[in-house]
Amino acid sequence: MNARERVLAVLNRETPDRVPVDIWLVPELVEKFKAKLGVSDELDIYRKLDVDKIAWLGIPYKGVVLKDPNEHQEVNHWGVKFKKVDANADSHYGEVCFNPLLGLDSIEQLEAYPWPHPDDFDYATAAAEAKKLAQEFVTLGPWISLFEVYCMMRSLQEALMDTVAEPEFLHAALDKIAWSQGEMARRFLEAADGAIDMLFISDDIGTQQSLLMSPEAFNEFIFPRLKKWCDMAHSYGAKVFFHTDGASEPLIQRLIDAGVDVLNPIQHVCPGMDCKELKAKYGDKLIFHGGVENQKILPFGTPEEVAAETRACLNELGPDGYLPCSCHFAQADTPVENVMALIETVQQYRRV
Repeated sequence: MNARERVLAVLNRETPDRVPVDIWLVPELVEKFKAKLGVSDELDIYRKLDVDKIAWLGIPYKGVVLKDPNEHQEVNHWGVKFKKVDANADSHYGEVCFNPLLGLDSIEQLEAYPWPHPDDFDYATAAAEAKKLAQEFVTLGPWISLFEVYCMMRSLQEALMDTVAEPEFLHAALDKIAWSQGEMARRFLEAADGAIDMLFISDDIGTQQSLLMSPEAFNEFIFPRLKKWCDMAHSYGAKVFFHTDGASEPLIQRLIDAGVDVLNPIQHVCPGMDCKELKAKYGDKLIFHGGVENQKILPFGTPEEVAAETRACLNELGPDGYLPCSCHFAQADTPVENVMALIETVQQYRRV
């Protein structure tokens, strides 16, 4: 089996020749791997290591202003401004420094705001890239979000307050966000003609200790819009890959009810996220992606500790219905040897 066939087998509840392994690397770590392996193309990292990479898809933006905030530009197409913040001597991030909806207080102002339009994306170029990648890898994208985008535009504090104090304002803003991104994703799915295997929806609903919002707020503000997106993705034959960090277990069944197929990243150190319990409760309804602890063990453990952690995830979340990967991106200071330990442990794993 090749990388695409192996991941598709797991997604379709079939048995691959071995458990696939995916890796998520921040750009600084990508560069370290390029240097180690003597390659210039990121995809050649995965080819050379026989990693079953799930390839990410994006859509070039043709409108005014935009560049990806991860490239540390000043503003994105939502009007959110970013500044470069050093994480350590070798890496930095784009952190939000201006929330364009923070000063607004009426639905009329929301109507007048310059929301990004689906016409402003280059679907032809994106579809061509998706079709090329889908010949070799399972594809994932584009990244879309509801509340996460709203938090960037409004600020996390005000966004959470709005679930209680300004529900009409929040509904109106989420309608704009849902339409803009939903129609953009639909046009991409249409243009790609089956080359998009999974739609990537990211909306953190858990913190390190508990839910980010109440179940009632999730049901009112997020669930109906999420379900609409899931139904749309499924109508094009794509599965839904949903990302939420943290202690999100109380809402996992609602994600399933909405139509989520793959849950990422399984932050099992958080309350309620025990791997064995999640597998027992939801393993017949969800494919799990991620799992390998990424706050202590992967960056700061030994390769032997990473291998042990990876085997524990394989035993408890898998081997069937599981796509092993780091629990979120492996960060810039993560030793290459530790990432290699994750990859090799999965590749050498044998079903009991």
